[in-house]
Amino acid sequence: MDLPELLAKECISCSNKIAHLNKIQVRSYLNLLSNWRLQEDKLEREIKTKNFKQSLLLANDIGLIAEQQNHHPDLYISWGILRISVFTHAINGLSENDFILAAKIDKLLEK
Repeated sequence: MDLPELLAKECISCSNKIAHLNKIQVRSYLNLLSNWRLQEDKLEREIKTKNFKQSLLLANDIGLIAEQQNHHPDLYISWGILRISVFTHAINGLSENDFILAAKIDKLLEK
């Protein structure tokens, strides 16, 4: 799979049976993303911003994507920092949904 294919996908409902990705799958997907790291079975990214307002506005933009995908990250908003943590809460681990959402967030940040 490549990045355009991942971006074209939509998150599937967690009410369906969502499978944990194995370590090889996780590494393969992670290689498609920019500036994300693995932290205890979660994808994390930290974004430096100019101030609190910019962190908050960016969090709101990410929230809109999360609502469209019905897949919701944990967001930490602070002065000059927005930290994003993505994992599939229903399985307490990583699924393809997490990488789809992360890729869509990366696309937003390119603007």
